[in-house]
Amino acid sequence: MSRAEAVEAFRAAHKKAVKTYHEDMEHGRWPYPQVLDDILEGKNVAGRIELGVMNIPTDRVVGTVSAGRRSVFSRDFMPLAESNTEFGAKWISLCEAHLSDEGIRDPIRCYEYFGDFYVQEGNKRLSVLRAFDAPSVPASVLRVVPAYADDPKTRIYYEFLAFYHVSRTYAFRFTKPGSYQKLVAALGFEPDEIWSEQQQRRVLSAFTLFSEAAARVKFPEGVSLSDAFLAWVSVYSIDDLNKLSPETLLASLNASVTDADADVTVATEAEPAGKSLLSRIYDAMFLPTHLNAAFLHEYAPETSSWVRGHEQGRLFAEQALSEKVKTQAYIIDDLNDADSLFLKAVKDGAQVIFATTPSLIDACRRAAAAYPNVKILNCSVAMPYPGVRTYYSRIYETKFLAGVIAGACSHSDRIGYVASAPIFGVPASINAFALGARLVNPRAVVKLRWTCTESDPFASLLKDGVDVVSNQEWFAPEAPQAPYGLIRVKSDGTLEPLAATFWNWGAFYEKLFRELLLGHWEDESANRSAAAINYWWGMQSGVIGITPAEKLPEGVKALVETLKSSIIEGRLDPFRRVMCDQEGIVKSEGDRWLSPNEILHMDWLSDAIEGSIPAFSEILPMAQGTVRLLGVYREAIPPVKDGPIL
Repeated sequence: MSRAEAVEAFRAAHKKAVKTYHEDMEHGRWPYPQVLDDILEGKNVAGRIELGVMNIPTDRVVGTVSAGRRSVFSRDFMPLAESNTEFGAKWISLCEAHLSDEGIRDPIRCYEYFGDFYVQEGNKRLSVLRAFDAPSVPASVLRVVPAYADDPKTRIYYEFLAFYHVSRTYAFRFTKPGSYQKLVAALGFEPDEIWSEQQQRRVLSAFTLFSEAAARVKFPEGVSLSDAFLAWVSVYSIDDLNKLSPETLLASLNASVTDADADVTVATEAEPAGKSLLSRIYDAMFLPTHLNAAFLHEYAPETSSWVRGHEQGRLFAEQALSEKVKTQAYIIDDLNDADSLFLKAVKDGAQVIFATTPSLIDACRRAAAAYPNVKILNCSVAMPYPGVRTYYSRIYETKFLAGVIAGACSHSDRIGYVASAPIFGVPASINAFALGARLVNPRAVVKLRWTCTESDPFASLLKDGVDVVSNQEWFAPEAPQAPYGLIRVKSDGTLEPLAATFWNWGAFYEKLFRELLLGHWEDESANRSAAAINYWWGMQSGVIGITPAEKLPEGVKALVETLKSSIIEGRLDPFRRVMCDQEGIVKSEGDRWLSPNEILHMDWLSDAIEGSIPAFSEILPMAQGTVRLLGVYREAIPPVKDGPIL
């Protein structure tokens, strides 16, 4: 490179520096590189560690160690000095060397603090490399370790230190605690597994490919490139970066970026708003008059009562709307995985696809990106993925009524409750049941057991001396049958059904099909922007209910019917009462209605309950997957690797 070309490169860099400087001044930003000495003043430091020579990302170099000649650089290390100065002459000489056979070989010397780098020696070398958009620069690094503190920034940095120990890379920078561990697991590494050079190159190559594709995507505020990458590799393999078509890859990137910071909007009832005349005319012209719907089941109905309930609901809804809706069920088995069945359903003409178990959520997310014109739903709650809508029901409403029956029918004041797992909505059901029991019997105590921690919690409760037990729910509105639902244990040990809370999936699917045919899906998308939508319907919509046993005392039946009507009409909220948790802390003064999200995310138990929410380490292996997805403490569960990386 000639001297003249180096001078021209300096002028271009100087012009950029002046522009950046003036923009920073106009917006009230500090226009020069940061100074580490100023940042560390008054700060506690845990130690200093020599890391040796490595390549560091140039965009992570944010300042200098001391004030020195910082005013000769703009914030991005472009030269503010003129070309006819000593500084300018040295910069131009380095530029000549950089683009010659000689090159810039000597590493710079810098300090690292909280993942940012501060130059001690070699700021002009850095400036030249940044002027030519070099992605990295060789540097001898001294790490300054901040004293530990329990704030998000320090927690994330200390998690990075553990991540760096195994990965030896500064490429990733997250905004939320726990992300480094999740990335390690999503990439298929064990937590303490040291990455080989080959593995490191493969991950960094994938991150580079992702970065290039993500340049076409607008990130929500507060979402970093690393956040989006983590969201993406949680659903896809890094091999997919080379396998997916450009269109599908872009769609998957858009979806993952949105998912990285999505809110969940809870739709509590099937109450579509009225439409204007213009909207009705548009609907008549463009809305479908017929729907093809697919149902993906993880298990066969013959082996799963949960799937059997959804299959009954599918057939009910299809019969109720026989002229407008056609459905088809697909069973995942050894020959057909979820992705292939989504593809088959789409090829078969499905316009809407229901996946009936939470564990299919990742397959749903991939399908939503691959088939943007197909509506995808997953039977789960609180999933922050705008491309996939979720649905469940407010079973706590019927559990409150079951608690009223239990309190009225217990002779010992000792009532048992069998819960499934500590997932969203379950603590609310337990608390609602206890509140119902205490409503009619202030002495009632609810003894809690979990199917996710022991093989026969029902038998365990019977040994504990309870005389009424709320066992697992019933899946149909027919007359309750022991041992499902609410059961009284008679003196001779026989079981007598008292009532059963149930899901009525037929009512849900029929109502949702009607909404789809009326165009309310599109209306919700327009009104709720990028939020993930969770249908969480209650008794008002008929998707859940309670069936009293025929022999239940008439007075109790009448009370339950009155309370049920009050809930449906919106005059009664089971949680609008003074409530204390097991530590005696007041959780509600009883002067307001709790929001749907407050109820859905309850992670505490009422003082009327004996028992506790089990820790993840206590959960049986067969239930751990569900708790990872939907657990009330899911963010605190240590991640596990998804599979081998190589």
